[in-house]
Amino acid sequence: MTDMCRVKVKDQMREYERGTTYQKIAEDFQFLYQDRIVLVFTEPFRLQELHKRLDGDREISFVTVGDPIGMKTYKRSICLLLVKAIYDVAGHDRVRKARILYSIDKGYYCKLDGKVQVNQEFLEAVAARMHEMAEEALPIKKRSINTEEAVKLFEKYEMYDKMHLFEYRRVSRVNIYSINEFEDYYYGYMVPDTSYLKFFSLHLYNEGFVIQMPTTEATTVVPEFHPQEKLFQVLKESTEWGDLQDIETVGALNDMAAHQDVRTAVLVQEAFQERKISEIAQMIASKGSVKIILIAGPSSSGKTTFSHRLSVQLAVNGLQPHPIAVDNYFVDRENTPKDEFGNYNFECIEAIDVEAFNRDMSDLLAGKEIIIPTFDFKSGHRNYSGKPFKIAENDVLVIEGIHCLNPKLTEKLPAANKLKIYISALTQLNIDEHNRIPTTDGRLIRRIVRDARTRGTSAQQTIAMWPSVRRGEEKNIFPFQEEADVMFNSALIYELAVLKQYVEPMLFGVEKNCAEYLEAKRLLKFLDYFVGINSENIPNTSLLREFVGGGCFDV
Repeated sequence: MTDMCRVKVKDQMREYERGTTYQKIAEDFQFLYQDRIVLVFTEPFRLQELHKRLDGDREISFVTVGDPIGMKTYKRSICLLLVKAIYDVAGHDRVRKARILYSIDKGYYCKLDGKVQVNQEFLEAVAARMHEMAEEALPIKKRSINTEEAVKLFEKYEMYDKMHLFEYRRVSRVNIYSINEFEDYYYGYMVPDTSYLKFFSLHLYNEGFVIQMPTTEATTVVPEFHPQEKLFQVLKESTEWGDLQDIETVGALNDMAAHQDVRTAVLVQEAFQERKISEIAQMIASKGSVKIILIAGPSSSGKTTFSHRLSVQLAVNGLQPHPIAVDNYFVDRENTPKDEFGNYNFECIEAIDVEAFNRDMSDLLAGKEIIIPTFDFKSGHRNYSGKPFKIAENDVLVIEGIHCLNPKLTEKLPAANKLKIYISALTQLNIDEHNRIPTTDGRLIRRIVRDARTRGTSAQQTIAMWPSVRRGEEKNIFPFQEEADVMFNSALIYELAVLKQYVEPMLFGVEKNCAEYLEAKRLLKFLDYFVGINSENIPNTSLLREFVGGGCFDV
């Protein structure tokens, strides 16, 4: 007698033989979902790949490419397909290393080391091979091997970044994914076969190319590629700096932590950032006309410490900085816009009294004396109880706020008097040549550590609010980043190895029966790649001190 199992999806119930793959079940329930199914929740917080098999009665839910987790799975799988196609077209003897480096626009910037010439003809051949494999629906197979075997395997394949990575891996098993004969390691789940991977485009850019991919909002549409030249140049400079120190990947960072003088490496990184801040201050001083410095960036970028350090360098150059918070220009509470849920929306620009801000800044530029307001968050109103203020010849205003790059905030102020700075923690380190570290992961880890220290917020609470924070950034900050006159990367190549010791206990504290557990588990797995570095090695002027504490700027 056949062993049958009942499966419930939403309000639909069907029976399947025990051992049926979730991929087959997903095909039957696809009509309930708008976007392509790629993963399955077999329990509320247990995520699995579709090649897994049914082992009993289940109430399940599916993850699609319209979900953030599902789109990450799609992009990860596309990277495997891309690398396989590159080696198929160019041959292993001509490509020493295919590097998937960082996010640009809606894709990833990639660069090839070796003898291959990356031109339009080559990219078209790679794209054609990728489409060919997608049409063939080749299975993406998964096997588990012990860590020692993984080290030997990647040494054989001359994937030395992965070899070094697993030399420091404490877990006993490693999951290897393959398409035909090509084997690779990827951090996270994959789609079951190549037929899922039909939407992408390749674009020549700089010394390499960009693979452009869909978004969760339009999962079958590849958006046009819009280069972000300023952001790219900052990322490129940071990556080249890491390369010069022989720290391209986590394995190389671990080698440094285990075998070299960590303090020297840390101080070199800190000196590099200080030099960049000094260059910005010198540029401002040399212009002469700049009176208003506008600083914006996403959450946990280190804006506060950066502002303090920039102010020190401005003083070195003979200028007198004065900080002004845009938050003091919030409209009265009763006039604050509300979001679609009926909650006050403090992150939209309409929550700022733009007219009053422009009037006050214009008066200051004209040499007039004004009173800078202070917003009382308890009453929801501005008050003007401060002392009168005016700026002298060498005075500059240092203004920090999420809308500082939005032209509307300073629309009535002369361009010659403004300088806009975009700051973000743009992680230049990768796990290995094919597994990048998303910038958002670094910022989330920073925020968990800081929120716990300064606000008494748990990791679970910070993770829960993170999607809302990210939506605000996507709407209010990222669209204006290319408006910046200067970009500053606040990421430190060693920082995740330091933050590891602080954040791991907090992540272990996230309960298994809550929605945030899956993300906490993912971050713990990610941090397991790193050999820890003691925070005693970190100077008290470091941007990292804004998050771990012990800084001289009291933030």
